[in-house]
Amino acid sequence: MRLEAITWDRLAELLADRLLELEPADAGAWLRVGFDGAPAARPTDLAERVAQALRVRGRPSLVVGAEGFLRPASLRLEHGRRDVESYYSGWFDTSALWREVFTPLDPGGSGRVLPDLWDPGTDRATRSPYVQLPPGAVLLLHGPLLLRHWFPFDLTVHVLLSPGALRRRTPEADHWMLPAFERYEAEADPAGTADVLVRADDPRHPAWNG
Repeated sequence: MRLEAITWDRLAELLADRLLELEPADAGAWLRVGFDGAPAARPTDLAERVAQALRVRGRPSLVVGAEGFLRPASLRLEHGRRDVESYYSGWFDTSALWREVFTPLDPGGSGRVLPDLWDPGTDRATRSPYVQLPPGAVLLLHGPLLLRHWFPFDLTVHVLLSPGALRRRTPEADHWMLPAFERYEAEADPAGTADVLVRADDPRHPAWNG
C-alpha cells in the first residue's frame, strides 16, 4: 500500500473534514470513530488533534479512552501482571464500553455517554459524570486492540508501528505485551481492515494512505 508523508496537524484537519461529510452507517444521530493502536503509537494524540479540528469547525465531539474501561485489578491481573492472554482478551471491559458508550449512540438512543468507568491507578470507579452528546456530535474512541471487537465504528483509523519501532518505543517494562500485538496483527489485520492507515515509525514524520 502506498503511503504519503503528512504532518499530524494536516492529518487531523483532513480527517475532520472527512467526518463533516460522513453520515452514520446506521442512520443514527452520532458518528463513532475508532483510533486504534498500541500505546506506543499514541492513538490518543491523534484523537485529541481531530477533536480540536472538529471544534474549530463547529462540530462537537467527545474523546474517550479505552483505558478508562479497564476491568478491576482483581479480574485483570488474576493470572499475574504479565499474562499475555489476559491482556489480549480480558483487560478491557468491552461489555461496559457497549453499555455506556455505544448503546446510547444507537438510533433513538439517549446520547448520554460515560467518558470513563475505572481508574487503574486507584483501582476504583472514576465516578465521572455522564456527558450528553447533542445530535451530530462525534465519538472519538482511542485505544489498543479495538478492531477485534466488532464495535460499530463509522470510520476506523489504525496507527501502525513496525515491529522494530514498536519494540523501541514501548517501555522495557511493557515488552511482555508485545506478543499480544503480534497476535492482533495476525488475527485482526488492523492495517488491512482500517479505513485509514497511519504509519508512525518516526513520530515526527507520519505517513498515511489518504
